[in-house]
Amino acid sequence: MKSSLHHRIVRSFACTALAAGMAATAQAGTLSIGHTTWVGYGTLYLARDLGYFKEAGLDLQLTTIEEASMYMAAQASGKLSGSASTIDEILKYRSKDFCFKAVAALDESHGGDGIVVQNDIADMQGLKGKAVAVNEGSVSQFWLSYLLKKAGMSMADIEVQNMTADDAASAFIAGHVPAAVTWEPNLTMVKQKGNGKVLVDSSATPGVIVDVVALDCGVIEKQPEDVKALVAGLYKAVEYTKQNPEKAYEIMAKGVGGYLSNPKDLAEAAKGVKFYDQAMSEKLLGTPGKPGDIAEIIKLANETWSSLQGKPYAVSYEDLVDTSFVTP
Repeated sequence: MKSSLHHRIVRSFACTALAAGMAATAQAGTLSIGHTTWVGYGTLYLARDLGYFKEAGLDLQLTTIEEASMYMAAQASGKLSGSASTIDEILKYRSKDFCFKAVAALDESHGGDGIVVQNDIADMQGLKGKAVAVNEGSVSQFWLSYLLKKAGMSMADIEVQNMTADDAASAFIAGHVPAAVTWEPNLTMVKQKGNGKVLVDSSATPGVIVDVVALDCGVIEKQPEDVKALVAGLYKAVEYTKQNPEKAYEIMAKGVGGYLSNPKDLAEAAKGVKFYDQAMSEKLLGTPGKPGDIAEIIKLANETWSSLQGKPYAVSYEDLVDTSFVTP
C-alpha cells in the first residue's frame, strides 16, 4: 500500500492540474458543478437538456470528475461553483476557510448501493474477521460503518481491503475477497453471475445515503437568482420524470454517459434511487426556521468520520445547509 504522504502528494498534484485546466465560473447567469457518474445526478442533465435552466436565464455547466477530492479542490479554488455529492462526503471538506452549503436535494440511494458476499455469509455478523473490499474515506465506508454499528460491530471487526467500488466488485467476482461494498450495476452483475449474493442494499437504510447540490457560499450570496433557477429547474425535471420516465431516462443517459449511456441501463439503475421532488426536499433539507431530516444525517456523518479518521468533525446543520431556496 502506498504511504499516506505519497497519496496526498499525488492527489494534490492532480487537483492542482485539474483546477488549472478549468475555466473560472464566478459570473452571473452561469453555475458549474462537478460530480461523479451516478444515476441520481440525471435530473441535472434532464433539466438542462429540456431547457428548464436556460428559460430561467441559467447556463448550467456539468463536469464529470470521478474523485471527490478533485472536484472539491476545483470548487475550493473557484474553478467550480459547486458539486453534486453525498452529504457525508462533502461534510469532511467544510471548514471556516472553505464555505459551501447544500441548496438542493437530488436523490437518495434506495437499493443502488450494497454489500455483496459469498453465499455462506448470512448476516452482518458473518463478516467478522473477514476481508471486505471497500473504498476508504468514501460514502461506501460511511455506510458500511453505519451497518456494522447497527449489528453491534465496528470496522475493527473486519479486515479492510481498500479499493474503489468498481474494483471491489471485480475483486469479489474474481474470488479474491469474500465480501465487497459496491453499487449498481455491480450488484446486478453479481446476481446474474450467481457467484454470490447481495447481503444488504441501501433500500434497508432509507435516508442515509443522500445526494445534494452544494454551492460555494460566495456564489449563493452573489447569484441568488441563478440558485433559484437551479432548484426550480430540478423540481420540474423530477415531475417530468414521473410523467415521462422512458423519455426522461433516454435524455439522462445521453447526458450522464459512462456506464449509464444506455437508456436501459440507466432505467435499471434508476430503480435503486429516489429522485427528490419539492415535498421530499422540504422534508429533507428543511425550510427557513425548521431543520429537516438531514440534520440527523449530518450528526451521523460527524460521529462516523470522527471515529473512522481519528480527528474531530463538528460541522453543524447551519454550516452545511441553506434552506432559502427550497421553497419557491
